[in-house]
Amino acid sequence: MKPVHANIPHQLGKADAKKRLENGMGKLSEMIPGGDVTSHHWEGDRLFFTAQAMGQTIAATCDVREDVVAVELDLPPMLAMFAGKIREKLERSGPKLLQ
Repeated sequence: MKPVHANIPHQLGKADAKKRLENGMGKLSEMIPGGDVTSHHWEGDRLFFTAQAMGQTIAATCDVREDVVAVELDLPPMLAMFAGKIREKLERSGPKLLQ
């Protein structure tokens, strides 16, 4: 697995950022080409979710902090070649998740 890291800055505080992430789970699928979020759950301020893309499973976490959401995706080898594009998309489009 090749991890992809991205930081999504915000000015919402933890509670509002968590609420907007929860309400925007459908938008998370848009961050991964051909992806679909299959499950998610919270443990404190950390969101765990899995997605399917191209028949592969991606495990991910979002650590919600006061001013940033730190995202980590574990890409299987078949999707690792898209790591750079996925990171760029997260950093460019990620703020839409929090709107």
